[in-house]
Amino acid sequence: MKRLALFLITACLSVAAMAANVIKAERKEVFGDVTVHYNTFNSTFLTPDIAKAAELVRSKNQGVINVSVIKDGKPLAAEVSGTIKDLTSKTDPLTFRQINEQGAIYYIAQYPVNQQETRTFEIKVKTGDKVNTLNFNQELFPGE
Repeated sequence: MKRLALFLITACLSVAAMAANVIKAERKEVFGDVTVHYNTFNSTFLTPDIAKAAELVRSKNQGVINVSVIKDGKPLAAEVSGTIKDLTSKTDPLTFRQINEQGAIYYIAQYPVNQQETRTFEIKVKTGDKVNTLNFNQELFPGE
C-alpha cells in the first residue's frame, strides 16, 4: 500500500513538472539574435488612463495582445501582423499598432472575447528581410 501511495505521489509530481515545461513562464520566442516577447490579457486589466492613452477599448469583451521585439537588449522596430482562430477554425486578422513610449517599442492589437474558449494566435514578425512566426494557444475569458 505504501508503494502505491509513493508511486501516485511521484506520478503526480512528474506530471506537474512536465506540464511546467509545456507552459512557458515567460512568453517569448528567440529567433537567432531577435527575441519576441508576447502577452495577451483582457482589456479590463488596463486602467482607464492607460487604455485611453493607448487608444484601446476597455471592455469585458475585448482582449489585448502586446508584442515587443528585442535585439542586443534594445527595442527593435518591426512589422507585426497576425491572426486569431477559434475552435471552429474561424480566423480573424489582428491589426497591430506600433506604440513608442520612453525608449520602448511595442505592438498592440485588440480582439473580441465573447465567451470562454481557447484560441490560437499566429503572429508574424518581420525584421529586415526575415519573417519569423510564432504560434500559441490561449484560453480566454470575458472579464467581469
